[in-house]
Amino acid sequence: MKNGPSSIERILEAIDEHQSFCIVGHVRPDGDCIGSQLGLTIALRNEGKDVVCWNQDAVPHKLQFLDGKKVVQRPKEGESFDCVICVDAATLDQLGKTGECIKDRKLMINIDHHPSNNRFGDIAWISSRSPSTGEMIYRMMKEAGWHITPRIADCLFTAMSTDTGSFQHSNTQPETFQAAGEMVEKGADIARISDEVYQSYPLSRVRLLKHVYNHFHLIEENQIGYFWLKLGDFARTGSDPTEVEGLIDHIRNIEDVVIACMFEELEPNVIRLSLRSKSKQINVAEVAKQFGGGGHNALAGARITGKPMTVQRKVITALKKSLKAAEKKN
Repeated sequence: MKNGPSSIERILEAIDEHQSFCIVGHVRPDGDCIGSQLGLTIALRNEGKDVVCWNQDAVPHKLQFLDGKKVVQRPKEGESFDCVICVDAATLDQLGKTGECIKDRKLMINIDHHPSNNRFGDIAWISSRSPSTGEMIYRMMKEAGWHITPRIADCLFTAMSTDTGSFQHSNTQPETFQAAGEMVEKGADIARISDEVYQSYPLSRVRLLKHVYNHFHLIEENQIGYFWLKLGDFARTGSDPTEVEGLIDHIRNIEDVVIACMFEELEPNVIRLSLRSKSKQINVAEVAKQFGGGGHNALAGARITGKPMTVQRKVITALKKSLKAAEKKN
């Protein structure tokens, strides 16, 4: 029996059949989201398509070098499109306000690598084995035979690098190195990307990091590390929520820590939970799922409504159970 067209083939056929596009990504965008959005937007424009790129939130400071031409814009009401392409978003809710502005469309395509993706849209290509959406976008561009400019290569290399912890996380695959190498061949500026993403931070973020080091907690024989970021902490340090990315890794990197946890106050009684695991026996996505979230085995999160200490107690209890279950397996 002959197999039907692959997800990539179906997406490329849909792109050929339509002219106007809107490329959208999740709120609080990270390197994979912005890199994927920008890389795909630029590529489609180069193919003669009419394309806008929308995100509810601004491009984080450390990623603004990718968007010197201000391609990423805030969503607008009253616009219509032939096709909307969602990248790196596990659910429509993760689009935030953008979701309300893309309802007038003929087709929606969903491209993502999160196992928790609920396969929304008319065409869904979900590759949970892929360490980044950026790598998926590159695979699609390669199959399509689209020209990859140095600017696109910068975007996709950044996407691949940031979602693999600079190619250090266990989700990094052999083909990831190959794809990243091909981006370098296409003109990706590794030195600039490394400097902008990993080696240049505003003083306000350093103050925020100082707060983290002064206030984190270790429990369960130092195997669980957690900290809070309250609204007042941003005000005191002169920072903003876009500077939170990567702070949890400073706690994760403590030698004894197996699970790192960040509680971030988004607004009174609304908390963003971020989780990291260093053990293959501990799937933090399963913990996040208990609170309406999801993610990957080693990286997950959720948005929780409730009183801060109540939320903390429930999450820590769930983390302790996960830790003990892993210890029993060993």
